[in-house]
Amino acid sequence: MPVPSQPEVVVRRSARRRKTVSAHWSEDTVVLSVPQAATRREIEHWTRELVPRVVERRRREAAKGADRRSDDRLLQRAQELSRRHLDGRARPSDVRWSGRQQARWGSATPATGVIRISAQLQEAPEWVLDFVLVHELAHLLEADHSPRFRELEARYPLAERARAFLDGAAWAHRHAEDAAEDQREPSPS
Repeated sequence: MPVPSQPEVVVRRSARRRKTVSAHWSEDTVVLSVPQAATRREIEHWTRELVPRVVERRRREAAKGADRRSDDRLLQRAQELSRRHLDGRARPSDVRWSGRQQARWGSATPATGVIRISAQLQEAPEWVLDFVLVHELAHLLEADHSPRFRELEARYPLAERARAFLDGAAWAHRHAEDAAEDQREPSPS
């Protein structure tokens, strides 16, 4: 989502504020919070000072997020995780985001070294994405969920925590679908 260079600015005066001024995003608008007694000149000054800062911060965050969501970055991250947790033995030939994977968090094809990660994880915490990558990297070394596979997967220190996160996300997704379906069905008379 592009960051507007000149966003709408809303000034909020506060009787509780005496000296401090702050600016933050509220959806696509920058909210400038100022003391009740702030003059027009002071508000113009703080608008010139603070609004460009919050715009630049959002631009940097958007760029960082876009970088994280690139296929190249995903491959680099997988290679780093292989070195760190699997002694560099798992060597993916390709790692890509997949918008078609709805029922799985990821998939690996040991014969080709290709790993696909569900695009649903693009906004997941980094440590959760790392776990899914380690899981799929382990599949490049052990195709099934054997004890040896579980040993490799467990080398990721946050494995249990990430698995619990993913189980919760899957549960919430299933129940959101059930709730939506219940709303579409006519209620019994």
